[in-house]
Amino acid sequence: MTIKLTVNGKPVSLDADPQMPLLWALREQLQLTGTKFGCGMALCGACTVHLDGQPVRSCQTPLEAANGKKITTIEGVGATPAGKAVQYAWLKIDVPQCGYCQSGQIMSASALLAGNRKPTDTDIDNAMSGNICRCGTYNQIRAAIHDASAQLNKGGRA
Repeated sequence: MTIKLTVNGKPVSLDADPQMPLLWALREQLQLTGTKFGCGMALCGACTVHLDGQPVRSCQTPLEAANGKKITTIEGVGATPAGKAVQYAWLKIDVPQCGYCQSGQIMSASALLAGNRKPTDTDIDNAMSGNICRCGTYNQIRAAIHDASAQLNKGGRA
C-alpha cells in the first residue's frame, strides 16, 4: 500500500505495510533517526512526534493512521516558533544528561507551547507526564519550558 505523508514539510510516499509503526517508517525508510525507540508500548515518550500538530507516540501509531497527514519530527520541529524556542531553552538550561529521551521531551514541550504559550507548572506536568527521563532532569525540563514560554511571549528567541 502507498502511504502519503508530509514529513517536516516535505511530501513523502512510502510503499509499506499500513500496520507498520510510524516510528519504523521514520527511522528505517526515511532515515530520520532522531525519533527514538524506547519501550515500544507508548509508555516512555521517547518516540514522540507531532501528527497534524498533536504529540503522538510513533511506536504505537500505525502508518495508515498517518496517511495524508503532516508529521513533524525532532529534525523538523526547530522550524516552528515553539520548537525553536524549546530547543534554544534546552541548550541554555543545559537539560540533557544522557540525552536519549530528549527528542521526545522536546516534541512534547513544543506541542504544549504551540497551544499554550503561558503554561502553569500543572499544565507542564500534565503535558509532560507521558515522557520519562531516567536521568531525572525534570526540574531542568520545567525550567526550560518556562524559559521558552518567556521567549515566545517576548516575541523572540534570546
